[in-house]
Amino acid sequence: MTRISKNFTLEELTASTTASALGIANKPDQQQACNLCALVHHVLQPLRDAMGESIPVSSGYRSYALNRAVGGVANSQHLAGEAADLNIGGDLQRGRRWFNWIRSHCQFDQLIWEHNKAGVYWVHVSYRSDGKNRKQAIDNLVKR
Repeated sequence: MTRISKNFTLEELTASTTASALGIANKPDQQQACNLCALVHHVLQPLRDAMGESIPVSSGYRSYALNRAVGGVANSQHLAGEAADLNIGGDLQRGRRWFNWIRSHCQFDQLIWEHNKAGVYWVHVSYRSDGKNRKQAIDNLVKR
């Protein structure tokens, strides 16, 4: 395992059941891995430390093939290793705590409280290593 921080590994930020099922390679290059490290150090680990609980990542880095397979947008920050979707496990209050804490305490590019029509919620957060973070927070985005 490649440890990025006290509580996060590179493997958990690149794991994908879809990639495994479809035989899609999902290995970041050096820059994408560096971007994942920056995301962890500036957002995910501080969130974990503040909340005192596990922060499961349902989607981190995505290769182009994986991004297509999951229906991701062509310019997704997941492709650059700059984004993670946080699995709130159906606990909307926990997801809201995470969303609000990140918005108040972290630099980020995008922070999105998302859900699909099936009622599955998650927190999407991205961080740009180049420092051009917009702090764009979007509440209640419905995905198809």
